[in-house]
Amino acid sequence: MFEKLELTRMAQALASHAGSRMGVIARNVANADTPGYKAQDLPPFAEVFEASGEEMRATRPGHFGASSQTADMMPGNAPGHASPNGNSVSLEAEMVKSVEARQSHEMALAVYRATSDVIRASLGRPR
Repeated sequence: MFEKLELTRMAQALASHAGSRMGVIARNVANADTPGYKAQDLPPFAEVFEASGEEMRATRPGHFGASSQTADMMPGNAPGHASPNGNSVSLEAEMVKSVEARQSHEMALAVYRATSDVIRASLGRPR
């Protein structure tokens, strides 16, 4: 039942993206001392969601602009400066990215919980 709602599909996709991004961040931190390792990151969720073919409904013609950019869930090299041994992982930057990913995941869970609470209330079932 929940998978048919556009809002819950989007929240599920955001939670999945945040989890995948945390995996990439963890791999970066694990390789922080590996010579020649290049830090990686996923494209922002908005780009990934647009490229997935899911479209939001427009309320009037021209409300949403078409975007020609496509993105996938494959990690790419993250921008940054390499150290003398060729490693481009910055632990400070990875900490910031991990907080962003955690906040995205928590937001997705909050949206999912709120949606399920609304549905339960409309069916007359308490939490």
